[in-house]
Amino acid sequence: MSTTRKHFLLLQGVCSPFFDRLGERLLAAGHSVTKINFTVGDSVYWRQGNTYAYRGQAKDIPEYLCDIWDRHEITDQVVFGDRRPVHRRAILAARRRGIRNHVFEEGYFRPFWVTLEREGVNAHSLLPRDPEWYREAGKRLPSAGRPLAFPNQFHTRARHDVLYHLAGVANPFLYPHYRNHALVTAPAEYAGFLLRKAREPHWKRRDADRLQALHASRRPFYLLPLQLKSDAQIRYHSDYKSMQEVIGKVAASFAYHAPRDAFLVIKNHPLDMGLAQYARLIKVLTHEYDLGDRLVYLEGGNLEPLLKQASGLVTVNSTAGNVSLGFGCPTHTLASPIYDMAGLTHQGTLDDFWHNTSAPDAELFRAYRRTVAQTVQINGGFYCRPGIDLASENALQALQRERSPLKQLMDEIAS
Repeated sequence: MSTTRKHFLLLQGVCSPFFDRLGERLLAAGHSVTKINFTVGDSVYWRQGNTYAYRGQAKDIPEYLCDIWDRHEITDQVVFGDRRPVHRRAILAARRRGIRNHVFEEGYFRPFWVTLEREGVNAHSLLPRDPEWYREAGKRLPSAGRPLAFPNQFHTRARHDVLYHLAGVANPFLYPHYRNHALVTAPAEYAGFLLRKAREPHWKRRDADRLQALHASRRPFYLLPLQLKSDAQIRYHSDYKSMQEVIGKVAASFAYHAPRDAFLVIKNHPLDMGLAQYARLIKVLTHEYDLGDRLVYLEGGNLEPLLKQASGLVTVNSTAGNVSLGFGCPTHTLASPIYDMAGLTHQGTLDDFWHNTSAPDAELFRAYRRTVAQTVQINGGFYCRPGIDLASENALQALQRERSPLKQLMDEIAS
């Protein structure tokens, strides 16, 4: 591994102390670190110094960065999320200048992994889509083993989010041109969460009754786990504008092409803020397609027990697809996530999927998972202190390398 001294430029991070801890680790390892803040929240979570505040418009970021790249002889640029407005142009401009981009994102495997890739993630990932490449890669790699576990409590993540957005109240005065990448304002999101939390006892009882009836029927069922409408996977890496559109498409296909005795179980995302009124839409679709009791809506619950019995899973491009494949559940994707390839996911149309479900190749999935875990995943987390410490230490090892773990593996296979 190369230990050449580098100068890292950190742009916008996750709403937590993770970037601050990462910067501290990079400095301790002998590298230089510069940070650019785009909001007051960014500044609250950065304590390492050598900081700039960007108060201009997103379209002018490349010109602004050129001066900083030259002044500090930047070698590497680090971001969280490659589709944020403040990052899109920065990544492209850095790439043209020969500056390496390192992109963090939530893990492809959860809960004890985060993603770290060069140049892009998700649909922009450099991971191959060739099943034979993964078979070969899997032969060259040892077992990834179990990741180290750590507390992964929602209230810790929520506390960081609230602090970040409370600081953001001053953004109109200190960062007047900043535009948040989120679709919904933080107060509306928090209000939705609180309302959903208040109704939790009711929907938990309702979900339990529906699950009991589902299992008692002994009829086949398919799963549609919903994604957040704010998810970059939906907004930028699919052809769908909303999850309502996805529900409508899948329900129509199910009504016309699925076995007549089958159920479609639509499960909400655990972090949904409760503003979309999915239950109301599903009632409308049930009536429109005369589906009777065949559309089952669950507000919460654990996906894994359902996957053990499901006839198949339909997703746009959720990481739930990785979980489904791990359970050997037939999986159809409506977009093109990194796991969408022959041997793993259904390669035909959605209409055909209901009657043509085949289990994923277990050996191929093991090779795929082993490869992804050891090339673009970092054991750790973004929110609790033990997870942040683990992620920053493991990320340090990957960031210091001239060739990424993925590039090194690709070169070995090509040679």
